[in-house]
Amino acid sequence: LDSLLQEIKLSTMSLRLGYKKSSRSRSKRAGLHFPVGRIHRLLRKGPYASRIGSFAPVYLAAVMEYLTAEILELAGIMARDYGKGKILPRHVLLAVKNDTELDRLLEGVMMEGGGVLPNINPALTTQDDEEEVK
Repeated sequence: LDSLLQEIKLSTMSLRLGYKKSSRSRSKRAGLHFPVGRIHRLLRKGPYASRIGSFAPVYLAAVMEYLTAEILELAGIMARDYGKGKILPRHVLLAVKNDTELDRLLEGVMMEGGGVLPNINPALTTQDDEEEVK
């Protein structure tokens, strides 16, 4: 508790008075792997808004990390189902297309090297069956 209060005191004191800035990155403080500082820089430099709040890049990094983890988890399951030890673009595509929410989110996205979903039109299969009977 004392260390937490000390950290709060240091963070509220002015840097102009000579107090040290926290040496931990914002990603570490938020418990994320995605770079909060880089996302903040890209938001500031991009054509999004003239002013960016301090919590916006943290939130965006957390959302991006969650989506990445979700896609990689499903792709890992697909790779394991196909007996592979490595996630390929094909596994990512199949994982996204088989999940309804991710499929709707990435509706217009084309993944290079992913191929297409295995699908045979039923009209083509019934025509073959009729020919075999005759």
